Amino acid sequence: MKQLLLDIKPAAPPTLQNFVVGRNAEALSSLQTAVNGQNPQFIYLWGESGSGKSHLLQACKAIGASIVDDVHLLNNDAQIDLFNQYNQRKEAGEWMITAGLHAPTQMGLRDDVATRLAWGLVYQLQPLNDMEKATALKQHAFERGMKLPDEVVDYCLRYLRRDLPTLMTTLDALDEWSLTMQKPITVPMLRKLLQLNLDLND
Repeated sequence: MKQLLLDIKPAAPPTLQNFVVGRNAEALSSLQTAVNGQNPQFIYLWGESGSGKSHLLQACKAIGASIVDDVHLLNNDAQIDLFNQYNQRKEAGEWMITAGLHAPTQMGLRDDVATRLAWGLVYQLQPLNDMEKATALKQHAFERGMKLPDEVVDYCLRYLRRDLPTLMTTLDALDEWSLTMQKPITVPMLRKLLQLNLDLND
């Protein structure tokens, strides 16, 4: 079993290339432009949990960008620090990407911070529809070397929580169990895994 577990491939790290674009092509294009050293200097991304904000921020951080995630959670001191960062980076000609749950003026932040968030480009990330989620799951499976039948994808989208992180985590657990059991991934195997998980949490 240990040898089998060693064969599990970790998921590929977030990149701009493996982001499932959906209806967010303009936001992705602006990030790619910024990465290439061209304008814009500041980009703020907002949207519901699971819409891809953290993926894009981590992808940009890996290639040298300064990022601030979850700005809606910042306390007063952290907001002042962010305000100062904006001013310093503007003066130095450096770029930064920030993200939060809502539009800049809808999070109860200090007015001066909300103004800074809106300095550059502001994009609301649109969550993936079912077809786009299916594409994302298949891409994730491919990156891990999983053989993922379409009926398993359909089952996940129909019966599981629909946010992408939950779906990805379920696939990872299914992949690990499939390798441990030395059996192919099937809907019955997924059902059994979900039932075991329920039993453990009872």
